[in-house]
Amino acid sequence: MHTVVERELELKLVLSPERRIPVPARLGYLTDDPYAVHVTFHINSEHPVYWTFARDLLVEGVFRPCGQGDVRVWPTKTEGRGVVLMALSSPAGDALLEAPAAAVSAWLERTLRVVPPGTEGEQLGLDDELAQLLAQ
Repeated sequence: MHTVVERELELKLVLSPERRIPVPARLGYLTDDPYAVHVTFHINSEHPVYWTFARDLLVEGVFRPCGQGDVRVWPTKTEGRGVVLMALSSPAGDALLEAPAAAVSAWLERTLRVVPPGTEGEQLGLDDELAQLLAQ
């Protein structure tokens, strides 16, 4: 049986140091894809945008800057509140998104309770499948 851990929240698209626009989003984690987190932006629109990247990246990014290339994550403060910034790059363009650190951390803790770090491989059932193959 597979488990899904979801959380809807409002992110902010950072257009400039003074200007941010709200973006409804959904964080998703599926035990049948245990290494990844899925972020859906503009969840109520006709054209939602989907991003998938390593859960480890988001876990580390809550505490310190990490990532390179298409996804970079780092913690900071905005107006005295803890936030997590996510810089996303694709051929279609770049985006800087700001998420409330407390909400992201609480959701990540739920995913880590469902699949503790280091046990992701067990979720895939590869050992069972390999044992069946070798037994034949």
